[in-house]
Amino acid sequence: MRPVDRGLAPRTYAQYGDAIGDLEDRLGTYCSYCERRLPVSLAVEHMSPKSVHPDLELEWDNFLLGCTNCNSLKGDEDVSDDETLWPDRDNTLLAFAYSEGGFVRIGPGLTDDQRTRAQALIDLAGLDRHGAQGWNRPAARDKRWRQREEVWSLAEQCRTHYETLNRSDAALDLVTGVAAGYGFFSVWMTVFETYPKVRSALIETFPGTSQSCFDNDGEAVNRPGGTI
Repeated sequence: MRPVDRGLAPRTYAQYGDAIGDLEDRLGTYCSYCERRLPVSLAVEHMSPKSVHPDLELEWDNFLLGCTNCNSLKGDEDVSDDETLWPDRDNTLLAFAYSEGGFVRIGPGLTDDQRTRAQALIDLAGLDRHGAQGWNRPAARDKRWRQREEVWSLAEQCRTHYETLNRSDAALDLVTGVAAGYGFFSVWMTVFETYPKVRSALIETFPGTSQSCFDNDGEAVNRPGGTI
């Protein structure tokens, strides 16, 4: 999951829905949880649900972007900061492992506490819903796993083209342009895990990606002040 930095509040809001444009400007038109690109159907997502915490309904620091599937699964469940990870407070790229076929699992090398919090975030947004046998079944209209699967294949094709074109700057622009158009930041970062130049370019391409979560080679590092 892409770690993000939404920055300081650009203004105050009379209604939380008024923040959608500012959030998209800061974070791009990507769901903060499943990472897919949705140019027209994202919503302001309250990390702490407004029904439980009405005092946070208009707070910029409580806003992320959510798609219909992630929003509906998360619902009004109230999870405290010491029970889960959050993409604006932790390096959530380290928390999960993405693999061919559209699968999302808990990442390797986590402490017991980090694993517990990572699982809480998976459960919160239903990121492990998948059509494969033995996985939590998605709703009929929940295509997130299938879209991850499709983008994984696309990223592998782009990797082949990148090599065929001798890793040129033009090939790099092709990779980042396609990635930005489809979303699923973590898929691209995984497929290009041995390509520091591409990973660094992807971090720059996706707006709002937290720079403090990566070193100069695009390798993920623990987020300052975060659980991971």
